[in-house]
Amino acid sequence: MGAPEPARWFFGRQRELKALHGDIERAGLNTIAGRRAAHTRVLLIAGQSGSGRTALARELARQVGRRYPDGVLHIRLTEPGGEPVPVERTARDLLGGFGIDVPPGAADDEMSEMVREALAVRRVLLLLDDAHDAEQVDLLLPENPDCLVVAVARGPLTGIPDIRPCTIGGLDAKAAMELLGTFTGSVRITVDPQAAESLAEECGGQPAAIALVGGWLATHPRVSVADVAKRLRAVPEDLGQPQGSRLLARAFQFVYEDLPPSTAGMLRLLSLAPAGLADAHTASALAGCSVSAAGAALDDLAALNLLRPAGDQFEIVGALAPMTRALMAAKDRPAEVQLARARMLERTVRLLQSCRAVTEPDGSPARKKLAALPRAVRFPTTRAAADWLTSRRPALLASARLAVADGELDTLARRLVSALVRALAAHQGTDAAAPDLYGLHQLVLGVAERQGLHREEAAALLNIGDLDARSGRTHDALARYRSALDAGRAANDHYATGRAMESVGGAYQELQDWHRAADWYGRALAQRLSRGERADEARLYGRLGTVHTYAARYGEALRHWRAAAAGFRRLQDLPGQARALSEAARVQEYAGRPEESLHTCQEAVEYARLAGDTRLQAALELRLADTLDRLGDPTAARLHRHASDRLLGTDSSTYEIRSTSAEG
Repeated sequence: MGAPEPARWFFGRQRELKALHGDIERAGLNTIAGRRAAHTRVLLIAGQSGSGRTALARELARQVGRRYPDGVLHIRLTEPGGEPVPVERTARDLLGGFGIDVPPGAADDEMSEMVREALAVRRVLLLLDDAHDAEQVDLLLPENPDCLVVAVARGPLTGIPDIRPCTIGGLDAKAAMELLGTFTGSVRITVDPQAAESLAEECGGQPAAIALVGGWLATHPRVSVADVAKRLRAVPEDLGQPQGSRLLARAFQFVYEDLPPSTAGMLRLLSLAPAGLADAHTASALAGCSVSAAGAALDDLAALNLLRPAGDQFEIVGALAPMTRALMAAKDRPAEVQLARARMLERTVRLLQSCRAVTEPDGSPARKKLAALPRAVRFPTTRAAADWLTSRRPALLASARLAVADGELDTLARRLVSALVRALAAHQGTDAAAPDLYGLHQLVLGVAERQGLHREEAAALLNIGDLDARSGRTHDALARYRSALDAGRAANDHYATGRAMESVGGAYQELQDWHRAADWYGRALAQRLSRGERADEARLYGRLGTVHTYAARYGEALRHWRAAAAGFRRLQDLPGQARALSEAARVQEYAGRPEESLHTCQEAVEYARLAGDTRLQAALELRLADTLDRLGDPTAARLHRHASDRLLGTDSSTYEIRSTSAEG
């Protein structure tokens, strides 16, 4: 998704452009009736793939884009494989273009509503490319007459009200010859205009077909246009193709048959490239050749217009994708295709591991392992790795989805998803990457359930539950945690079961069900006690203390906070001990025992001093001052406030002690 690029080759179509401009200006039914339009105007450009429909839409967007100050967004609605892009992904990308964060795991309805709200206050032009059906378009329509939607599709989009269709066919002879001349040069057209017109007719005036034969002519400067027209005419039409695609398929066959066998094999295997995007690394892995050889072959294919440059990658031309897939199915053995897919996944995993390793400190095991990798899969700097990850993100996410859907390379798929999760977290942080991480954890869950891998299933469910909890979907998180507990028990994984029980307790705490929260924390604590996991014991005593405090069970709360303090003392964790004692003092104060609270708080201050934690000591001094105020000793309280100020060198009122429960 993004602002549409200018059309690479655009000629003619003046009649269609004039009609589209007229449709933009023409009053709608609501305006004629004296009412404000209820929704945006929708223009439809319909035509066969390869007819130049997207180029026409881009040219229209270029001409009228200045009227839409909030941007022109190009959104593709169909995958290279022909499947419709899910609403969730389209909405997330569109909102991301506006800088709007989407909660990870948000439902389609929620995101569609967010899209409508975002578009309701903006003036944008949406170019919805290769729409699969009317429902896809309808879910993205803004209820804002100041916006404009230009949809590109194969046929009509029945059901969208007041849509203005513009159906296109081939270019007229003059425009077709001008397009051909951009590849051959004007001289080769001028010396034999009749042959050029004949060649354009053999291509049906379709820009994609003309670009193919034009690219071939450009790479064969000694061959005449008339000779190519004759040779193209001799190529039989593929009657298995739809009527509108037969001339394009014939031009493709003409160019393909002239390719060297290795380059032709690479072109076929590029059908496996995720999101239809490939760089030299992807092509090298698929074809089993060197990166330099793959780069040279990609350049050759782009010169023939079989590929389209897309930044530092290449994109498979959408109109040709079905043909390359059909060739791969006919000419490549399934075992060879699977091996190529495995090589591509393995190369991607190594690149992702290198991408993450470059963020580690010098001398770390990850950096040492990185240094041992071949130069072709190493990144020189963290910035270079981050830029690569950002530019390849759509293809990497598509690669993970395709690997999991394939179902025959699950081990590689799991490694790929794991490496991608780590790379995204290392470069973007878990919060920024959360929407992508949610989908990746769901992929891991799918593989784990399919393969009966209970340990991985538990881990995926815990990760998804955490993201649900952070997004405020506490009931969903609770269900995930309970399922994770079952999976952890099936795997006999003590860590997963303990973590799941604690997370269930945390979900009930968020729901303010103090009784169930204490029960689950107690179960988790019992497991930790049986295994002698002292750090977790101390933390869970604190969580129990917090829950009992909220429930006003001050006796139980005080007992657990003192147990937490004792646990931190055994661990020689002085800051943890000070915080636990501070919370115990808070409970004593709630229970109406201010003198005991004062004594406990003084003890907490002393442990914070011994720990050398200045901020914590200052916050505790402030807590102590508040307690003294309530005991009627303002002079002593003032002294402790001054002590807090001296420790921090600032106004101590800006600091407060945080409960260990909040940290746990």
